[in-house]
Amino acid sequence: MRFGRASRAVIAGVTAALVLSACGGSGEPAGTAAGTGGPEKTRLTVGALPIPDSAALYIANARGFFKEEGLTVAIEPVVGGAQAQQALIGGSLDATQTNYVSTFLAVSAGIKLKVVSDLYQAAPNAFNLMVPKDSPIKTPADLKGRKIAVNSRKNVGTLAVAALLKTHGLTEADVEFLEFPFPDMADKLNTGIVDAAWMTEPHLTAVQKTIGAGKLADTMVGPMEGFPIAGVVVTEDFANKNPATTAAFQRAIAKAQQISATDRKAVEEILPTYTKIDTATAAVITLGSFPTSLDQTRLQRVADLMLEQGYLKSRIEAKALLSGNAG
Repeated sequence: MRFGRASRAVIAGVTAALVLSACGGSGEPAGTAAGTGGPEKTRLTVGALPIPDSAALYIANARGFFKEEGLTVAIEPVVGGAQAQQALIGGSLDATQTNYVSTFLAVSAGIKLKVVSDLYQAAPNAFNLMVPKDSPIKTPADLKGRKIAVNSRKNVGTLAVAALLKTHGLTEADVEFLEFPFPDMADKLNTGIVDAAWMTEPHLTAVQKTIGAGKLADTMVGPMEGFPIAGVVVTEDFANKNPATTAAFQRAIAKAQQISATDRKAVEEILPTYTKIDTATAAVITLGSFPTSLDQTRLQRVADLMLEQGYLKSRIEAKALLSGNAG
């Protein structure tokens, strides 16, 4: 398997953090009972990206679902799934939103994680390849030898683009991936630093408005259709030491996830509170879907495609990553 320099650095960083960490996250020590029959740990710090994927976390906090379960949750913004996992293993986060590609990569490196909640799944036109206005690139086949912006190498974006390229007779080796934060991609497209960019909302809508960029292709088609994108993970050690806390957290998230899945207005209302998405944009952006159950068959798709694309050396059983409290 060929890992990029960035991927090796992330795995090394996560592994180093695991070695250095000898304590839990914020709040009282893990395993300390907060009261008879209550959560072992009542104060949690949870990482989340400021994107639609994490809507349920913020809804659960805003509507008091965590409080009802005896939990006080502080949500900390993170910049990416892999970096968030380093903070999780290092102990500054108790749980974090992360993408499933980063999760399986970490597990393949020996990091023991448990998925406690599903959060977000791909939908049509929620993750597109965008090109500058008047670009000569008209189909994915035209990307051979071109530079493509992704928010992280060896991650959901590169996996999705690689799957798309395969259907057009190209491989990942036929293009060059450059890593940029989503907010920087419009400028990179506009100045010609990259020829295409893999983007999600709200950046898809913004890049069309600001620089007239156009859609080259929806990357969530074929093997990526309805692809699982993000969930919440904890360390296996945390889950083992704090089963009541983990179960309470899951119950609160389940309530909020049900709202996210059935009430778009609720999602539109929460987005401006933790992202740079304004009310008008929230009303028109394309959203993915919000699964209401944590299904091992769905997550197995991620691991199997990663194996097929060479991201993993051997098959990982998604079932082993599910928390004992997961439905």
